[in-house]
Amino acid sequence: MAQYHDAVCRHCRREGTKLFLKGEKCFTHCTLDRRATPPGMHTQVRRRKVSDYGIQLRAKQRARRIYFLLENQFARYVERASQMSGVTGLNLLRLLEMRLDNAVYRLGFASSRRDARQLVSHGHFAVNGRPVNISSFAVKNGDEIQVRDSSKKLERILNSVAASEHRIVPPWLSLDREALTGKIVGEPSRNDIDQTIQEQLIVEYYSR
Repeated sequence: MAQYHDAVCRHCRREGTKLFLKGEKCFTHCTLDRRATPPGMHTQVRRRKVSDYGIQLRAKQRARRIYFLLENQFARYVERASQMSGVTGLNLLRLLEMRLDNAVYRLGFASSRRDARQLVSHGHFAVNGRPVNISSFAVKNGDEIQVRDSSKKLERILNSVAASEHRIVPPWLSLDREALTGKIVGEPSRNDIDQTIQEQLIVEYYSR
């Protein structure tokens, strides 16, 4: 599986906002707080008016980076969403939210989606009692996500759970912090998903 190995702080600088790709470190050691300019050379050059294409591109890039996906991965989700019944934009967001790595992050078992992807790929989680190490695994209503017994004392997970006590668990998930388990109890609604994502612009970008 293709992965992104370069510095992630440049993503936040390019989008001009925190994407929390480093979890709790983004609150205390954020590069954006020190260098708010976009990455690359000539960032002080006067910028022209952004075209409709440019606006759509930025919306797509922002969403892709929030979920920490590569271009081909993201494009496949857009294609799947367009083939489903209903509103394509909402279908896309639900497909992204129902990824196992995102559910692990939303439950507070990982400090970021990037961290969740690594924990899942290292085999620290099970779905309905069966080990799953595929971060893109699609969870569904009724599925139970458990930290495996061999990983329940992993400091990385325990620290994430402790740090996430202030984080709101979305209504489509239920969490048992003591047992380190979570359950899918519904489908995410639009209000449960990052309001800064402009899904209609993303659909328009891929409809060109």
